[in-house]
Amino acid sequence: MQKLVHFWIRRINQPLAALMTAISTIALFACLVILLGLSWLFQEVLEKEAFGFDTTVLLEVHRWANPVLDRVMVSLTRFGDPECVVVIIALSFGLLLWRQQRTEAKVLTIACLGALILNQGLKLFFAKPRPQLWTPLIPETSFSFPSGHALGSLVLYGFLAHLLAIEFPKLSHWIYSFAVVLITAIGVSRLYLGVHWFTDIVAGYAVGFLWLMICITLLKLQTQKKMGGLLKF
Repeated sequence: MQKLVHFWIRRINQPLAALMTAISTIALFACLVILLGLSWLFQEVLEKEAFGFDTTVLLEVHRWANPVLDRVMVSLTRFGDPECVVVIIALSFGLLLWRQQRTEAKVLTIACLGALILNQGLKLFFAKPRPQLWTPLIPETSFSFPSGHALGSLVLYGFLAHLLAIEFPKLSHWIYSFAVVLITAIGVSRLYLGVHWFTDIVAGYAVGFLWLMICITLLKLQTQKKMGGLLKF
């Protein structure tokens, strides 16, 4: 019995307490709400339910189409393209290693690989076709649900914003604001270009937010460990 109590205190209770400390109440509540919403959305997509408002949203967005916005939206969506994302990840990873921030580099790698696996796995699982309401300005051949640009941009730019906010706390408000604007703009560009349904974008943001919270929590736990904390990779 004494061994069992010792095991609980050292192996379960302390890590659990650290985990709860690392996750804010607001973030935990947001994650629970998002999980409930995702469960409903996943069920609707699996049952091949038609989302009438998906079509309505796309047609409404398309009303604003013009040559100037075409160029702006094509440029914005590039920030979520694999070619651009890989460069940003490589530069960020190299900078973190150069600054001896190995824990941050590890978690950045985990965050990006996890986002890739989640995106590809969910796309193959749901196999939802892309919109064909008009001829899109850019070619896309993969499945539609969820949006990889929405999921990936939220994880990558959200995680980088978190690291910058830690480094420059006085500028954290501006850093997070810029990240939110960029991530939102990328999602809107996917709708404008006609390559995603509205629910694809919502699902991408939701899954990306949940995974980002997990990665930030992991980073906090590892930071606590370096300062006398409890867990290891």
